[in-house]
This record gives sequence, C-alpha cells and structure tokens, in this order.
Amino acid sequence: MKSILLSSVVTALLVFSGCSDKSPKVDDTSSVSSSATTTQEVEAVKTETVASDSGMISSGSESISDLESKLTSIYFAFDKFNISSQMKNNVSADAAIIKANASSYSLKLEGNCDEWGSDEYNFALGLKRADAVKKALVAEGADSSKITMVSYGESNPTCTAKTRDCWSKNRRVDFKLLP
Repeated sequence: MKSILLSSVVTALLVFSGCSDKSPKVDDTSSVSSSATTTQEVEAVKTETVASDSGMISSGSESISDLESKLTSIYFAFDKFNISSQMKNNVSADAAIIKANASSYSLKLEGNCDEWGSDEYNFALGLKRADAVKKALVAEGADSSKITMVSYGESNPTCTAKTRDCWSKNRRVDFKLLP
C-alpha cells in the first residue's frame, strides 16, 4: 500500500510540475551586435516584362512549344537504358531538329521509369536513360554544354493503367527546351 501511495505522489508531482516556461528563450545579445556590424544595403528589385503577340517565347518563326511538339520521346525496354535501333532513328531526327531550329535554346532531358522497382533504383535508371540520350545527341552533333539531365523516376507517368502497354509508355526520355 505504501508503494502505491508513494508512486502516485511521485506521478502527481511529475504531472503537475511539468515545464514551467513554455516559450523558448532566444539569446538576443549576439544577434544585435552582429547585425549592427554587418548592415548591408539591399538593392531594389528590378523587374522585366516580356511581351509577345502570341504570348509565347519564340525564336525566329517557331515558338518553343512548336519545336517541343516536333521532338519525339525516346522509349526504352523494361529495366534497360540502351537505345534500341528503332529509337536511334528518332534520336537522329530529334538531333537534326535541335541543331537546325533549337540551337539557341538549352535542352533538358527528362528520364522517366515505370512503377516497378524502388524509388532509388528508378531515379538512377531514369538518369542513365537521360545520359544515354545525351550521348547519342552529342554523337549526332548537338552541343553538350546546352544539355542538362534530370530523372523523375516513376513520379511522372503519362499512363496510370496497370497494363504492360501503359508501363512501356512510362519508360521514356522527354525533351524540354529552355530559353
């Protein structure tokens, strides 16, 4: 009985004592002295407006969206990052479009995967696919300094059905032109 009474008293003391000060304390002395010695002028924000008749950024006669629509995605086999012979023809056609019409733009290659595999594996596979396309474009004469790569892994599907045909549509590299 004594032990129950003693333990209930200890528990009550712990519950009722709690934390006496709920708000955190901040040491203001160091921030005052450092801000006083390192005051800097902030330059006014400069804004720039871009206007166009069509509302799209364009180069010559074609807009970015028109050029992107001409570029075809490169598709891959399951768990592969090598470019098939059929897709090599698409890469050659895309490289010709990039060299002829989009040389003033930067190109972003977006590697994508289907839902099979871990997130880490798919991000790595998407990057390998984008790298394979970059190497093929450079071999066709594209400027490697204007090409960047990103992997979306399985997070950017074009099709969400649970079929083989749908999964094959998600194993791809897409092209995005950047001004």
